[in-house]
Amino acid sequence: MPDALRIDLPNSYIGRSVPRPNARRLLQGRGQFTDDLKLPRMLHVAFLRSPHAHARIVGINLDAARKAPGVVAAVHGKDLAKYCTPWVGVLSHFPGLKSAPQYPLAIDKVVWQGEPVVAVVAESRALAEDALESIEIDYDALSPVADMETALAPDTPVIHPELGDNLAFAMQVNSGDVDATFARAAVIVEDVFHYNRHTCVSLEPRCVLADFDPSERKLTVYASTQTPYQMQDVYSRHLGIPEENVRVVARDVGGAFGMKLHVYGDDMATCALAIMLERPVKFTADRLESFVTDIHARDHRVKARMAVSADGEILGMEVDDLTGIGPFSVYPRTSAVEGAQVIRIMGGPYRFRDYRGRLQVVLQNKNLMSQYRAVGHPIACTVTEALVDKAAAATGLDPVEFRRRNYVSDDMYPYTSPTGYWFERLSHHQCLDRLLGIMRYDDLRAEQAALRERGVWRGIGLAAFIEITNPGPAFYGVGGARISSQDGCVLKLEPSGKVRCLISVNELGQGTETVIAQIVADTLGIAFEDVRVITGDTETTPHGGATWASRGAGIGGETAMLAARALRENVLSLAGVVMQAPPASLDIRDGQVVDAESGTVRLAMAEVARIGHFRPDTLPKDFQAELNVVRHYVPRGQPFAFTNGIQASYLEVDVETGFVKLLGHWVVEDCGRVLNPMLVAEQIRGGVVQGIGPALFEHCVYSEEGQMLSGTLADYLVPMAGEMPDIVVAHVETPTQLQELGVKGTGEAGTAGASAAVMNALNDALVPFSTRLTAMPFTPQRILEALGRVSSAP
Repeated sequence: MPDALRIDLPNSYIGRSVPRPNARRLLQGRGQFTDDLKLPRMLHVAFLRSPHAHARIVGINLDAARKAPGVVAAVHGKDLAKYCTPWVGVLSHFPGLKSAPQYPLAIDKVVWQGEPVVAVVAESRALAEDALESIEIDYDALSPVADMETALAPDTPVIHPELGDNLAFAMQVNSGDVDATFARAAVIVEDVFHYNRHTCVSLEPRCVLADFDPSERKLTVYASTQTPYQMQDVYSRHLGIPEENVRVVARDVGGAFGMKLHVYGDDMATCALAIMLERPVKFTADRLESFVTDIHARDHRVKARMAVSADGEILGMEVDDLTGIGPFSVYPRTSAVEGAQVIRIMGGPYRFRDYRGRLQVVLQNKNLMSQYRAVGHPIACTVTEALVDKAAAATGLDPVEFRRRNYVSDDMYPYTSPTGYWFERLSHHQCLDRLLGIMRYDDLRAEQAALRERGVWRGIGLAAFIEITNPGPAFYGVGGARISSQDGCVLKLEPSGKVRCLISVNELGQGTETVIAQIVADTLGIAFEDVRVITGDTETTPHGGATWASRGAGIGGETAMLAARALRENVLSLAGVVMQAPPASLDIRDGQVVDAESGTVRLAMAEVARIGHFRPDTLPKDFQAELNVVRHYVPRGQPFAFTNGIQASYLEVDVETGFVKLLGHWVVEDCGRVLNPMLVAEQIRGGVVQGIGPALFEHCVYSEEGQMLSGTLADYLVPMAGEMPDIVVAHVETPTQLQELGVKGTGEAGTAGASAAVMNALNDALVPFSTRLTAMPFTPQRILEALGRVSSAP
C-alpha cells in the first residue's frame, strides 16, 4: 500500500473490520478518503426463549449454533452478565416493594414462558433463527405459580426463595370509620370483579438498533421508545458507559400506549451485544414474541362493596384488590403503580368520606405486567360505576338521578377525596347534562322499553371517570427513579425567519409535534408552517420527561409557550433597536413585525433574523441579539391535574348466540382548554376502542401450567373497525389554574371509562333475565353461561 494510504490502526482493530466513523476519521486526518475499506455490516439478533413457565436451566449447548452459517456469536446469560449489570424494579416511595434482580438473559432459572435464554447474532435474522434450531437446553421443570389467587398459599412454591414469599407489595388506604358506616347503611351492594389480563398489540412492535463506537466508547441506540432520556440513563448505568456517551434516538413511534416505557431483557441484550461485538446489532420483536414479552396489564380481581342510605346517598366503600404482575416488578417504574392507582382512584367522582382500600401485588410465572394506557383507571372506574348502577337499582332510582345526587358538587371544590387525591375543579354535573342531550337519553330509554316488548334486548350504560394528567415531581423522582418530571424546549430563529423547535416531549402518533408547533406559532405570531419541531433525540433535544401519562400538552405545551414568549420578547427587542421604537409599541402578526396600534407592517421576521445573525455590526455595542432561547417547565403545587368526564354505551345482546352489537358510544370530556379539537377527539376515540377491547374481545389466556394460549392474532381478538360504533365526542372546558395554558391531559380519558360503560350497558340489557356479568371479557360463551343457555367452560 502506498504510504499516502497507509493507516496505522490501533491494536484493538487488528483482525477485524474498521467501524465507519473511525475509518473516516483516520483517513481524513491524512487528507485521504476511500470507499474501499471493509466496513462492518449490521448484525441481527434472535432469541431462544423458554418454553417453560418455571424451570431450572441444567445445561446449554451452543456448539452447533456457533458453527452455523452466518453466525457471529451465540451467548447465554452468564456471557452477557459481563457486559450488563442486573436491574431491580423497586422505588422507595412504595415501602416494602420487593423484586429479584433481572438480567438480559435468564441465568440458572427461567420464570416465565417467553423469557429470553440464548441470543444468536448473525448476518441476517433468518440465519440467526435457523441457528436457534440447533441449540440444546436441558431444563428441570418446576411447579409454576400461575393463579394469583393461590400465589400466597402456604403450599405454593416461592418463585424467588431469597424474597421469602410471592408477595411483592401491599398497601392500604383508610379514611373515616368504614365498619360503622356499613353497620348503619340501609343498603349494601357488593360484587367480585375480574378485569382480564391483556396487552398492547401496537402497530409497530418493539425494535432497537444499537451501534457502539469503541474508539470513543459511544453507544447510539435507535429505538421505538416513549422515553429516550430515561433509557439513556438506563443504558449508561447498566452497560457501564458515561451518560454523555449514550445517545438514544426515538423518531416517530408507531404506537406505544405505556408498553414502550419499560426496560426489556432482549433490548438490553441487543445493546450489550453491540458493545461485545463492536458492531451494529438490530432486534425487532415479531408478533409471537410481542405476545409473551411486551408487558401485559390489568390482571385484577377486585372484591368491592358500597354502603348506601335509604334515600340513595353513598356513605362509603370498601375495596380489596389482588393483582398478579409476573415474576418481576418491571424496571424502572415498577409494577406497583397500577394497583396503587386502582385503590386511590376508586370512587373518584362521588362525595363520601368513609373508605378502605387494600392492595396485594403478587408474583407469578406469567409474563410481566406494568403500566399501560390509563394505568389503573379502567379497573377503578368499572368497579365504582358497576356498584353505582347496582345501588341505583337497589334504591329504586334511575342511574342518572343516582349519579346526580352523589357527584361532588360544584361548591365543594377544591376537594380532597377520601383516598387523598386533590381535585382543583371538576365538572361532573355539566358533563352529565351535556351527555344526556347529545345521546338523547330519554328517547333511548323509551326505545329500549318498546323493543323489550318485542324480545329485543338493548342496554344503556353510563360511566363517570376521572383521569390523572400532568404528573409532577411526586410521581417517580421522589422514589429514586431517574425520570424527569420537567420538560425542556429550545427555540431558534433561523436566518430565514423560520423557527426551529427542539423539545423533550416526543411523537408517538398522537400529534405531539402538531400541537407544539401550534402553540409556538400562536404565541410568536407566525404561521404554523414556519415552525419545525424536532423530537426524540437525546443528542439534540433538551433533557425532559418525554411523553407518557397525558403530559405532552400540559407540560410540554407549557414549556413551548414559555420559550415562545421569551423568543417573542427578544425579537421585538431587536426590532425595536433596528427601528428605534419601544418594543412595547410593536407586535408580531402573521410573521411580520407590525405597529401594535395600527397593525402597519414595519419589518419582516426574516429581516429581523438577517440583521441579528449577519449584521450585528449595525447594532449598538451594548446590545446582544438573542435569537435562541431555552426554557424548562415542571408542574408545581399539586402532584397531578385531574380531568373528568362521562361515557355512555348503547348496545344490543342476542340472547340466542351471546353476541353483542355496539350501537352507539358517547363521551363528554373536560381536559381544560382544548387546543386542537380534532386531535383531542381522535385521542378520545382511540382510547374508547382500547377500552372496548378488553371489555368484549382481548384476553391473554394462560393454562394452569403458565402457558399462554392466546399468543397469535387468530386467538387474541382485537377490536376491528367494523365492530365499533360511531363514537360521538363533546367537551366541557374547565381550564386548570395550575399553569397558564389551562391545559390538562386527554390521552387516556377514552380508555378510562369505556369498559365500565360497556359493562353497565350489557348488564342493563340483561335485567329482564335477572343475571349480571362482572368478569371480562364478556364473550358470547360467558354471556350464554350467565343466561343458563350453555354449561360453563372447563
